[in-house]
Parts: sequence; C-alpha cells; structure tokens
Amino acid sequence: MRVLGIDPSSQSTGFGIIDYDEERCSVRAYGAIRPSRRLPFHRKLNEIRERLEELIEAHKPEEVAVENPFYARNIKTAMTLGQVRGAVLVAVAARNCALYEYSALEIKKAVTGYGQAEKRQVNTMVRALLHLKDDSVGQDASDALAAAYCHLNTRLFNKKLEEQG
Repeated sequence: MRVLGIDPSSQSTGFGIIDYDEERCSVRAYGAIRPSRRLPFHRKLNEIRERLEELIEAHKPEEVAVENPFYARNIKTAMTLGQVRGAVLVAVAARNCALYEYSALEIKKAVTGYGQAEKRQVNTMVRALLHLKDDSVGQDASDALAAAYCHLNTRLFNKKLEEQG
C-alpha cells in the first residue's frame, strides 16, 4: 500500500509518501511545496493544487492522509488554512484518491506516544521510525510523513480488529 501524507500550509505544504508491504514501511519521497511569497494568494492555492496533482500522478498513492486542524490561533489564520485545505482536497478528489483526515493530536500520538509533542520531537521520531538518515528532513515534510504513518497504523489496527471480530 502506498500512502501520501499532507500537512497543509500556505507557505510550505509538506508531503510524504510511504510504501508499506506487510513487513515494513519505506519512504518513497518527501518534501514541501513552497509557492513564491510574491504570488497573490489565489495563485499560491493553484500552485499547491497543481503540485499535489503532479505528485499523485507520479507516485500513484492508494490513499491520502491529511492533517485536519482542530483550531487556529485567529480567524484569519483559520480562513487561510481552510482555503489551503480546500486546494488540497480538490487535488485529491481530482485524482480519485481515498482521503482520510487526522487531527494533529492523533498524528503526534501515533508517532511519539504523546499528543502534545513538539514539532522537533515529531521530526526525530519520524526519522527513527522510518529509518531516515537525512538529518535535514524539514518539519513540514516530517509532519506529512507522520500523517501517512498515523494512517498506516490506523489501517493496520483496524485490520487486526476485523480479523479478531
């Protein structure tokens, strides 16, 4: 199974793609989509959508996991993030991928065991869990890989429950 994790942001949308083959996870790709700061906001949204569609087309993930923010510090931030999420959801829908959403708390708990973990802790654990030797994995990319990892754990847990029930 191949999962694309996405951490939406207007400045730096993180992405991470993980393959799982019943034995282990391996990282296929990761990075961040960083539209030019000079672009008007609607063009940034379009660039994020286009780049995600290109990633989906190139890597053909079976499922997509997106961080679903529970709250924002202020209304403007919440509106901006909502619009970026809209661009992400359109890209996923345009490529007919199954979409799963997880809160930041669920994602952090899946990779660190603690739902209030700091970004630095998430980054460290993602690199350890996925055997990444690259110390320069950015926080946006590690958050996206964490979303994909969280989704895989959730799927495996649900599968075991089904087998037992």
